[in-house]
Amino acid sequence: MKNNIYPKNYHSVLNLVDTQRAIKLIKDTFEKELAKELDLMRVSAPLFVEPGTGLNDNLSGCEKPVSFEVNENNRELEIVQSLAKWKRYALKKYNIDGLYTDMNAIRRFEDLDNLHSLYVDQWDWERRLEAKERNVSTLKRTVKKIYKAFNKTYKVLTKQYPELTNDLPKDITFITTKDLEARYPNLNRKERENAICKQYGAVFLMQIGANLKDGKPHDSRAADYDDWKLNGDILLWYEPLQIAFELSSMGIRVNKDSLVKQLKAKGEMGKFALAYHQMVINEQLPLSIGGGIGQSRLCMYLLKKVHIGEVQSSYWPEDDIKQFKKYNVDLL
Repeated sequence: MKNNIYPKNYHSVLNLVDTQRAIKLIKDTFEKELAKELDLMRVSAPLFVEPGTGLNDNLSGCEKPVSFEVNENNRELEIVQSLAKWKRYALKKYNIDGLYTDMNAIRRFEDLDNLHSLYVDQWDWERRLEAKERNVSTLKRTVKKIYKAFNKTYKVLTKQYPELTNDLPKDITFITTKDLEARYPNLNRKERENAICKQYGAVFLMQIGANLKDGKPHDSRAADYDDWKLNGDILLWYEPLQIAFELSSMGIRVNKDSLVKQLKAKGEMGKFALAYHQMVINEQLPLSIGGGIGQSRLCMYLLKKVHIGEVQSSYWPEDDIKQFKKYNVDLL
């Protein structure tokens, strides 16, 4: 369902040319700060993979990827939806401790609105862990480092463009989905996120995937990359749209035990036959933590834009283009 938000009295802080310059500044700065904070090496990543490998991310489990046939041999390939599993495989293949990459994907199933596009661009990152590091302390420590990179990037941006203001609080607040449910039992999932983010400004919402008291998860998560007890989303309060704004989904990856448990919970036991899942079961992949950070989302937030189409060139229905134009929103 389309959930467009039409802002009142909106005027972009920066013009189109300065917006493009600022986007480059944000991306160059954040990429450098993320690599420094997490000690990551940049690598190249695939745009498409073979379906039988199990390396493509099926997200919540029902989104079908875009696919095509190779003219050379008629083999089917899938456009990646994210690189959650490929990155862990790459740590092993390249024999390195940490990596990040530019991920470009097509998600044809998205309902296009202020935050969602058919085109997805992320910084995808992954880092090795020892078995003793698979805990909440490691997760929180990593989140704080990423949040520090956000703040450093904002500082650089506002120095160059003082007309922009830094709305990020100094610290990020941690809360589990169960505690959020207990705090706001009469609100729906999105309303809970809005309420907690409006109160604290920056929140890491933990433990997404397992069922809550009402028998449903806070949000759907694939069973085969994050450990549902050790994952979460970075959410920020976004004043221009009056919503909780998701910038990153991340977590400590499944080990053999959590993979089996979560695949059983989602009724996806057939995935055990896939090569990636066999490598996890046979402990042939490194233990790791990783995530994705939206590039256009970060630019949208820092530049105070009200539509993701102001910072990336994608497809928008003609009706949307005309309607947003009435509110001074020019979609690229």
